[in-house]
Amino acid sequence: MNGMPKSPQWRALSLAWLLSLAVAAPAGLLAGAAPALALSEIGREELPAPATPGNDARPGIGVPTPDPIETTTPSTDEPDGQEGVPGDIARPGIDEDAPLPEIVYNLDRLPEPVRRMRDLIVEAARSGDIEKLRPLIGPGEGGTQLSFGATGEDPIAFLKTLSGDAEGQEILAIMEEVLSAGYVKLDPGTPNELYVWPYFFGIPLDRLDARQRVELFKIVTAGDYEDMKAFGTYIFYRIGITPEGRWAFFVAGD
Repeated sequence: MNGMPKSPQWRALSLAWLLSLAVAAPAGLLAGAAPALALSEIGREELPAPATPGNDARPGIGVPTPDPIETTTPSTDEPDGQEGVPGDIARPGIDEDAPLPEIVYNLDRLPEPVRRMRDLIVEAARSGDIEKLRPLIGPGEGGTQLSFGATGEDPIAFLKTLSGDAEGQEILAIMEEVLSAGYVKLDPGTPNELYVWPYFFGIPLDRLDARQRVELFKIVTAGDYEDMKAFGTYIFYRIGITPEGRWAFFVAGD
């Protein structure tokens, strides 16, 4: 995006590149292309620190492997006329006529497994060591979805290709920023029930008020926002966690 305004936030990936990641591509190509693609230069605004993690995620002791949790793959059943494919839960799909989901900031309202996983991801992100995410990313087909395309065999190596720096610290900053926003509970009472950050993922862009747009611009630029209007929904990075505490996805794109 040429002429993208500078915002008082930190660097966000351009939407044009994010949309290119939404289609399958060999991981090697992604690894070679990521450092060369333009990133929006924006200064980072200081944000309130997330809630203090519990004893399982104390600063200075590393990130422990979560307790065993149920890792059932969410249902992909959809109404007639829609194609269900694995990973659809991570794609924007907003019913303009449905009531808006409640936007929640209070972490105490999260189920304990969800809050624990959220705190572990934040602790890993704050450490600056992307390897600390490895024990949090589930293995195999039931593991954390990191792309709508190919990611290769090593999820940490793939995450580094998404970052503007070689060590993956920019992508860690994005994770922390996303998890510092409010969240929504989607599809309550169904097999696809999820807690998703940031809440913009579950709200049509044209229904955000002025205060909410300020919160949005902590994560994306005003230029990105204008581009997203073509889709009618937020398509930058989002994180989903199941009620059982499984980290379901960390993806961007449509």
